[in-house]
Amino acid sequence: MTADASDEVEIRNALLRLRRGTGLPVAFGGLMEAGQRMRISELSGTATHALRSLVVTSGTGLGGKTVALSRPCVVTDYSASRQISHEYDAPVAVEGLRSVLAVPVVVRHRVRGVLYGALRTALPLGGRMLDTAVEAARDVERALAVRDEARTLAAGAGAGPGWEQVREAHAALRALAPRITDPELRAELLGACALLTAGTGPSARVRLTPREVDVLACVAAGATNAVAAERLGVTPETVKGYLRSAMRKLRARTRGEAVVAARRAGWLP
Repeated sequence: MTADASDEVEIRNALLRLRRGTGLPVAFGGLMEAGQRMRISELSGTATHALRSLVVTSGTGLGGKTVALSRPCVVTDYSASRQISHEYDAPVAVEGLRSVLAVPVVVRHRVRGVLYGALRTALPLGGRMLDTAVEAARDVERALAVRDEARTLAAGAGAGPGWEQVREAHAALRALAPRITDPELRAELLGACALLTAGTGPSARVRLTPREVDVLACVAAGATNAVAAERLGVTPETVKGYLRSAMRKLRARTRGEAVVAARRAGWLP
């Protein structure tokens, strides 16, 4: 997927969260470009512009190593480290960085960007700092995955995708929505979900809760209770409870009848 300005905003916000959560004074990062290159576009807490627009190639330096291995990497003293190559020592030295961590942003098994956090002293970066940086990267991953789905749906709107594909996309988007902390992005995602349903909106005669719709969307896509629970981050018993409630409201005796009734009522595509 091609990055846009909204993707860079996600990187920028993640860097702020990384600094707040770790206490690291400096953070920077960017998104992948063509040819396995990553461009550092966002800086937070830096004293110079030495790192801005720096292009990092896969396998080179700390960030390039992170891209190549698709896992977090840390060095305690950047310029003296034997664990990385040193193509970028000059801009790192201008900024005065010593201890640096780098965490990949991975969406569908592909590295989409890198977040860095750094100290200007050579001190070990502990496990808590790395965990916090990884969680910041996970937030970006979830946001990018949502936008990828929305772009795919928009691009394929005129291509006549099969209903099964539409239903699977609807279920995936519904499952992602509760994990999005940004209210505007969550509303944007749910709006995309609404475009996949009947178009006139759900029937006022049948009122389902968001979680009941989430469960029915998973069921419509062929998911078992266990798979639906995993996707939605709840227990299988909770899924059963939502499903029973939805079936009662829809006056359905089976899962299949509930899905059909929900489609007729405009809750599902």
